[in-house]
Amino acid sequence: MTPDRWEPAAFKTRIDEVLHPFAAREADQFAAVDPLLAPVAEQLEAAVADGKRLRAAFCYWGWRAVGQPDSDALVRAAASMELVHAAAVVHDDLIDDSPLRHGRPTAHIALRGAVRLRPRADAAARSLAMLVGDLLMALAGQLFSTSGLPAAYLARARPLWSVMARELIAGECLEILRTGAGPDTSASLKVIRYKTAKYTVEQPLLIGGALAGAGTRLREGYSAYGLPLGEAFQLRDDLLGLFGDPERTGKANADDVRGHRPTALLAETWRLAGHEDRERLRVLLGRRRPDADALDTVRGMMRRLKAPDRIEDMIGARVREALGALDELDVPAHASSALTALAQSAAVRRS
Repeated sequence: MTPDRWEPAAFKTRIDEVLHPFAAREADQFAAVDPLLAPVAEQLEAAVADGKRLRAAFCYWGWRAVGQPDSDALVRAAASMELVHAAAVVHDDLIDDSPLRHGRPTAHIALRGAVRLRPRADAAARSLAMLVGDLLMALAGQLFSTSGLPAAYLARARPLWSVMARELIAGECLEILRTGAGPDTSASLKVIRYKTAKYTVEQPLLIGGALAGAGTRLREGYSAYGLPLGEAFQLRDDLLGLFGDPERTGKANADDVRGHRPTALLAETWRLAGHEDRERLRVLLGRRRPDADALDTVRGMMRRLKAPDRIEDMIGARVREALGALDELDVPAHASSALTALAQSAAVRRS
């Protein structure tokens, strides 16, 4: 990887070269406690096996945009953002009862085999998955604190970890509390902001910046760039969640509708719908497990009402807002170029 050139594949390799051995060592130590723990340990490694490494990238460029040089210690610290993400994904899949992630069974599904002969096997598997997520979050803090960066640098960023955790959990709670409530675009966007936007873009940038000693104006600029871009990222995810190709996304493409999640896509469909369409939506979404025909009907209605187009407009507006904020920042040209490329890859994607 050329330090001043953004090469996503090379950066992903660097992050994977930190994450994979780290997770393997931790899994081995965990399994060494008792042979029964082997299936749980496997899920620690599975949780970090794949990913775009966007959160690590934003942390890295939060550091570089201050003017700091490339650093292997910083790459290790940035990799901890991916463990936060892995923890969030395990918990989110559990909450949403999602069956697939990256084309493989999610943790709570995979762990059913470890408890299949026990009473209440499904509940036991879900409990194990919850604990996998908890351990991943603890390991994120461990990797960050042992990254090799000076203690004074780490101390500047450590308070942001509690902010990141608080906002992430608040967003997840809001989604649970909003599920089944009347569709409301503003409420959906608030869920997006706290559940995804902040810990995907804004907080990694701010943590990288804090490690590097970023000043107030730059930190404000990171938020002005990161929040709308994080929202665009999740809005794209919502579109892919219903209209994406499962072969590319690696996820079931009906989870949001079947789980009655309060997405902006559904809220915009409701807002654009007339009385008859709303009644039809109410019936379709009122089913406990909508079948394929019902889901196709929902997709058709959304297309007819141009709700996906509306979400595309929202994505485009947020990307422009983010890039406008970036243009206002006094950062090195290589950092600006990388953050521009990251904005496009976060918001314009097929998986």
